[in-house]
Amino acid sequence: MSARLSAFTSRKSINFPATITTVSLLAVLAGCATNPVTGDRELNLISTHEQIAIGEQNYVPTQQSQGGQYKVDAELTRYVNEVGQRVAAYAPIDLPYEFVVLNNSVPNAWALPGGKMAINRGLLYELETEAELAAVLGHEAVHAAARHGAQSMERGMLLQGALMATTIAASNSDYAGYIVGGAQVGAQLISQQYGRDAERESDLYGTRYMAQAGYDPQAAVSLQETFVRLSEGRQAGWLDGLFASHPPSQERVANNRQLVAQLRSEGFTNGEQGRERYQQMTQTLRETKPAYDAFDEAQRLASEGQLDEAEAQVDEAIRMFSREARFYGLKGNIALNRRDYGEAIDLYNSAIARDDGYYEYYLGRGLAYNERGNDRQARADLQASNDLLPTALASNELGGLALAANDRSAAKSYFEQAASAPGQIGQNAQQAYYRLEIQDNPGSAVQGGVYVDDQGRVILRLRNASPVNLSQVTVQMQGILNGEAVSQPATIQNLAAGQTQDFNTGVQLAADGSQQLTNAQVIVQQAVVAN
Repeated sequence: MSARLSAFTSRKSINFPATITTVSLLAVLAGCATNPVTGDRELNLISTHEQIAIGEQNYVPTQQSQGGQYKVDAELTRYVNEVGQRVAAYAPIDLPYEFVVLNNSVPNAWALPGGKMAINRGLLYELETEAELAAVLGHEAVHAAARHGAQSMERGMLLQGALMATTIAASNSDYAGYIVGGAQVGAQLISQQYGRDAERESDLYGTRYMAQAGYDPQAAVSLQETFVRLSEGRQAGWLDGLFASHPPSQERVANNRQLVAQLRSEGFTNGEQGRERYQQMTQTLRETKPAYDAFDEAQRLASEGQLDEAEAQVDEAIRMFSREARFYGLKGNIALNRRDYGEAIDLYNSAIARDDGYYEYYLGRGLAYNERGNDRQARADLQASNDLLPTALASNELGGLALAANDRSAAKSYFEQAASAPGQIGQNAQQAYYRLEIQDNPGSAVQGGVYVDDQGRVILRLRNASPVNLSQVTVQMQGILNGEAVSQPATIQNLAAGQTQDFNTGVQLAADGSQQLTNAQVIVQQAVVAN
């Protein structure tokens, strides 16, 4: 119980150098294309269609992993999307551009391949004008249009030497070890640090697009100057947000100044700043900031186990702004950690009534229902949570529910997904998966072979190919000895993960070589996952 609740808050190689070189060269030549933003010829292994599919598949789970959409002010999201669309209209490639505001206090913005982008409310606090917002969104639009995220994925493909889907650990996310499945890809894409060339391109073309859209490009300079000042002061939150993936520098400020001078010479002299409009559209956001500050403090206290203090802070947040679902969700998490399951369910209901599209409320309520023995509702909530954002915690619980319902196939599927996560939950799920898999197919974990040593003894060699320790490994060695069938059982009490053990079958061949053992094989009959 406590672990679950705390988790909530060889073959011989063959060398074909000439063939490999030829195939690689052909793949590179076939994959070259013109970058739509820069006009440069470059490697292109992920098509525009594939980029769009990647963005669409990862957009919702990536939003979920970063706090979900900011829904209490729908007009703000509409406004941000309008500004983004106005700038992205000048990008030279027609992508399904989309911009949302996320309910996250960390100052950040990101772009997925294919034009799906987001900006945190934490970054909106720091901006002063619509032109600065246009500079941020234009920068992100270039990351999408210039294929910067796709290029990162292509580099990963080349390093692996194959074009294949891979699971990428979200090492820079607050949810590392929590997200499983394909959702990890989006988390990695938005947490990557772009190279200097990618940042330079995004500054250059993003500023040009905003100028073409009618904004004053000087805002791109003032924005970078603010970012440099904040980075030098190492203000809390920034190092975990925009600065991690978009490091500011005086070089970028100087480059932007030169670009503005160039744009001025081209006639871009009367662009909008939009200060009054921006202040008006972000009024609710700014007025409610003290409530979100209290919420952030409550989250910090809860993560440190100071539940009473955390509850006091979140109650203050609710007093100041009762419309925000995240506040009730956090209070539900606190009740869940206290094992007050009825209170937790009521609080999650309050959160869902305000926002029915955030995974965490269903996850918490599902855990609470499970503890109260309501399997049907627990299963529905946990699945709803996983549909929004696959997590090891929900998958592990769903595996347990499926196993209790004697659905071994579904249980194995859920446990296998959860087992990909690091930490205790992943370890528990791994144990559960292999316990079922090895019961059903012990040969999937144990590899066996037979050989005759220099003294004529028939030796059985067993290897545990699974990542879990095994006990009571029972096998049957079968073969033909001088035309007669021979069968010899063997049991090894303990076989650690990855361990190889030899076992003397007791079968002895004549030293003069007059006896031969042929068609020898090992039948794995049983293996048990050690506790």
